[in-house]
Amino acid sequence: MPEPDLRDVARPAALDARRRARDLDRLVTEGVDVLVVGGGVTGAGVALDAAARGLSVALCERVDLAAGTSRWSSKLVHGGLRYLAQREIGLARHSARERAVLMGVTAPHLVGRLPFLVPDVAGRDVSALAGLGGRLGDAVRLSVPGGRRSLPGTGRIGPEGVSRLVPGVRPGRGGVVFWDGQLVDDARLVVSLARTAAAFGAGVLTGVTVTGVDGGAVALTVDGGSTTVRAGVVVNATGAWAQRLAPGVRLVLSRGSHLVVPAARLGSPTAALTVPLPGSRTRFVVALPQPGGLVHLGITDEPVAGPVPEDDPVPSDAEVAQLLDTVNRVLARPLDRSDVVGAYAGLRPLAQPVSAGDGPGGAPADLSRRPLLAWDGPVLTVVGGKLTTYRSTAAQAVDAVVTRLGRGAVRSPTARLPLVGAAPGRALARVDAAARLVRRYGTEAAVVAGLGEEPVVDGRPETVGELRFAVRAEGARTVDDLLDRRTRIGLVPTDRERAAPLAAAVLAAES
Repeated sequence: MPEPDLRDVARPAALDARRRARDLDRLVTEGVDVLVVGGGVTGAGVALDAAARGLSVALCERVDLAAGTSRWSSKLVHGGLRYLAQREIGLARHSARERAVLMGVTAPHLVGRLPFLVPDVAGRDVSALAGLGGRLGDAVRLSVPGGRRSLPGTGRIGPEGVSRLVPGVRPGRGGVVFWDGQLVDDARLVVSLARTAAAFGAGVLTGVTVTGVDGGAVALTVDGGSTTVRAGVVVNATGAWAQRLAPGVRLVLSRGSHLVVPAARLGSPTAALTVPLPGSRTRFVVALPQPGGLVHLGITDEPVAGPVPEDDPVPSDAEVAQLLDTVNRVLARPLDRSDVVGAYAGLRPLAQPVSAGDGPGGAPADLSRRPLLAWDGPVLTVVGGKLTTYRSTAAQAVDAVVTRLGRGAVRSPTARLPLVGAAPGRALARVDAAARLVRRYGTEAAVVAGLGEEPVVDGRPETVGELRFAVRAEGARTVDDLLDRRTRIGLVPTDRERAAPLAAAVLAAES
């Protein structure tokens, strides 16, 4: 099958109620080549890759796009300095290459440059080691296509530079700055992937649960009823919940937790403050500046035992203490629990290698982030990996699907495929909308602005137009979809409570 011409991509698809009904009817009556289970970054990436290769595709997600792990990340697109410390040079190069693709082609509006500060007050040996690691990361970046111009290089700065980047750090000493990529919003990346997949003809169905696979028959529950559809291949991209469809897959789960604090408490930083965990040279607590005057403080890496929880995981008291205690080592005015206005946690599903035997495996922080692809009849389970390398993980999965089905373009086109809203910097600069909207919606920002610019909550930047656009074009079906995923108002519970009545009114009016 010839490769699709990317110039023939349809206009951005509107994921509204009518589109959902049509996609569901088509799935029931016609079936698909590929049914993807799971609406996170991996599942959405697989749906896009398969649809772009000319296969018929449906993505089924039991809750909503980015409802699970994919909205609870650190929102970093990173080159993998930890992998260099673990001597996984190939994985570090792979991460750097995928970072360059995301920043240069896939979603330049969603990914920006972020400086990381390691201050000398954390320990001169610590900042010296960070400088060495940063320079090694620079060398890796320069060795991959598109890497040379993607980020500045590592360097030392003096006390004035430290105070300028992170005013809350104890004054009087310098530090090291290295650079990496940062997503404006991980959930927005997932939504953009799903809408781009829909532009290639993929069905995107939220509120649909896959309950079983029997050969080519796939059992679904949707809107209170049950049905069976046909699929050539089922791709299980459900992450931490993968064992529900693939009991034989061995997973090690870890919980990564973050705290949300007002940026003003750290002096409204413009760099990520990076402080090593006591006793570790590869694990850090990072205070990450976010839109809307917030900082996210993370990340922990705690093993999770027992069944996967149905509800969103929450940070433990010990994790909260660990995060605060670590960053307070370098702050002039320490944070305490009263400064925490929100918190969140996500589950990382890491594939345990067969060579690990029957035990629980190593510490989650030390397990490889390489993805695992495993067939069980017509079900291909894809688990592991990380947000930065979602595209190549999806490409590997669809390579296996194309081989199994015997049809579809052999090569993945996604390394040269911009997502909905993406454009070069000069084109984005011409979009007639606020810079904040351009960073979130790219070339569609003017449409969003035209739907209403009044704030959802006084003192926050989110607009009513964003809520309306989420219902009309982005598949939002509930208040949770609007506040917890299409916008991130829900990260601050008090703001969420204030926003809920307006979100419900917009949903009722638009639906």
